[in-house]
Amino acid sequence: MPALSSRVHTVVLVEGPSDAGVLHALAEAEGRSLESERVAVVAMGGVTNIGHYLRRYRSRRPRVTVAGLSDAGEERFVRRALQREGLAAGTRAEMAQLGFYFCDTDLEDELLRALGVTAAEAVLQREGELDLFRRFQWQPAQRQRSIHDQLHRFAGTRSGRKVRLAGSMASGLARVETPAPLRGLLDFIKPDDA
Repeated sequence: MPALSSRVHTVVLVEGPSDAGVLHALAEAEGRSLESERVAVVAMGGVTNIGHYLRRYRSRRPRVTVAGLSDAGEERFVRRALQREGLAAGTRAEMAQLGFYFCDTDLEDELLRALGVTAAEAVLQREGELDLFRRFQWQPAQRQRSIHDQLHRFAGTRSGRKVRLAGSMASGLARVETPAPLRGLLDFIKPDDA
């Protein structure tokens, strides 16, 4: 578990490195630097570790705000961990008030829906992956899937691709396109003087 600088006033718990990369990319696209804002984004290596991270950061650094982002399918883990910490977290609205937000399916799905197929394919072109994606689309298991589902599956087929593509997709979003859970989280962690 990473040690925090004494300057950090907000910790954002995310499932993995692609989530962290997206938050940094979205903040940069808005002209923000999470480090300058004294925000640490911590990849937990999976949401089932959230209880451990919450206890550690809330007990050792009581003045630090802890927020988070995870997939909708993992909501129960987050809810239970927050409740074990004595926090009112029975509904999504209550969790949002605490700074915890959920992607409807997962982060990549949120980004793909926000970008649309054409813009997502443009990201693949810039990353030198479009020809590989076109070959991937012709695999028998992919032919009947929608292009959105093919793009979603393609992002996770090679080590490191998910992290790289998620960051590139996030960089292409304008503020008005930022998916609701990411927008909510970025607004929640924004300093009062910003």
